[in-house]
Amino acid sequence: MAIETVNPATGEIIRAFNAHTDLEIQDKLAAAQRAARSWRAAPMAERTSVVRRAGELLEARKQEYGRLMTLEMGKPLAAAIEEAAKCATACRFYADNAERFLADEPVEAKGERSYVAFQPLGVVLAVMPWNFPFWQVIRFAAPALCAGNVGLLKHSSNVPQCALAIEQLFEEAGAPGGTFQTLLIGSETVAGLLADDRIAAATLTGSEGAGSSVASAAGKHIKKTVLELGGSDPFIVMGSADLDAAVSTAVKARTINNGQSCIAAKRFIIDEAIADDFIERFVGKMRALVVGDPMDARTSIGPLATAKIRDDLHDQVERSVAAGARLLLGGRRVDGRGFFYEPTVLVDVTPQSPVFREETFGPVAAIIRARDLEHAIELANDSRFGLASAAWTREESEMDQFARELEAGSVFINGMVASDPRFPFGGVKKSGYGRELGEFGIREFVNIKTVRVMGGGQASGNTE
Repeated sequence: MAIETVNPATGEIIRAFNAHTDLEIQDKLAAAQRAARSWRAAPMAERTSVVRRAGELLEARKQEYGRLMTLEMGKPLAAAIEEAAKCATACRFYADNAERFLADEPVEAKGERSYVAFQPLGVVLAVMPWNFPFWQVIRFAAPALCAGNVGLLKHSSNVPQCALAIEQLFEEAGAPGGTFQTLLIGSETVAGLLADDRIAAATLTGSEGAGSSVASAAGKHIKKTVLELGGSDPFIVMGSADLDAAVSTAVKARTINNGQSCIAAKRFIIDEAIADDFIERFVGKMRALVVGDPMDARTSIGPLATAKIRDDLHDQVERSVAAGARLLLGGRRVDGRGFFYEPTVLVDVTPQSPVFREETFGPVAAIIRARDLEHAIELANDSRFGLASAAWTREESEMDQFARELEAGSVFINGMVASDPRFPFGGVKKSGYGRELGEFGIREFVNIKTVRVMGGGQASGNTE
């Protein structure tokens, strides 16, 4: 099996790799198991120094890593450079805070020395996607390594050079051999890895289907998983909102990463009192976006990552039009080389439309009118996904109601949804479970151990 880098801006194969053989996989598993025994015993200062150094290298090489990301998956170069810099921030955050997050927590119990300890699980398999090829790996790896776990990365097959670069990054940062390794393998190999006793847990960022497969395989062997899956995030704009700011942010929120983000705004739910004005401004700004070479600083939107992603998106648009939605802009594949798609705006979208029900991965916006606040919340929650939500209003009572009632892992008021190392990140419903980032993220892959030291060595009368 060949694992290939295909430049999505041209469709050309840049480089191909042979998948790791069964023997090579076994060697890497053995190395990970050995590393897990020694790394968990390493002082916290040693573990955090490796992660801190990785952050320094990410910052120093952000231009190089940015170009590699753009080459392999097509995001605009400036955004790719920003991604590498964000990874550096996450490494610094965990290097600075891991010891505090994982410190023993004393528990008051008469006549005892009692506390809760947080200890590593061992080898964690990370199944990661292509759309943020550095960030989604680092936001797992930085806390996991600080906690004393080791990582095995099964990255998406279209970003093998990013995967290998991250392995080299941690090696150069001083991680002992086997502490972080990349597996060049296909998805069909994952279930077998999860059956291996040397794998303690798994984390996946990806599609609903991939999450279900990994959770099923891990559950069969009673292994912990964290899943960050798809989203059909609502972007609500009420009549009192700052419309200029809301429209400008809406365009960015829909087209970030060429529209290929689980937390990109996808369903724009607009108070009907301002809907006509919002639509006119939004369409105008979407029309002004420049589609082209992602290495060119003038480009707003680069190609989609693969031909299949582009074609699946086009099918969603066509099915939505057939279901009654109306195209105001775009709706076509761009002729010529590469996997480009026009910025697209659909109105008259109903909850029965594919662009309402499904996750759309590309620069396609669905606009839905809401009668009032309650209707806006009803529309927003009418989804099997629950990753993140954004709402725009100047009314304090509306802000509070959105915060309470929107069914999502994150709610942003008057701002664009974004992940941040300081805050837990994850979803509900079909968007997955568990949390990455923040203090909660570093505690996902640890044994939360109760320790009770009884006075005088006498057993307690309560055995539960």
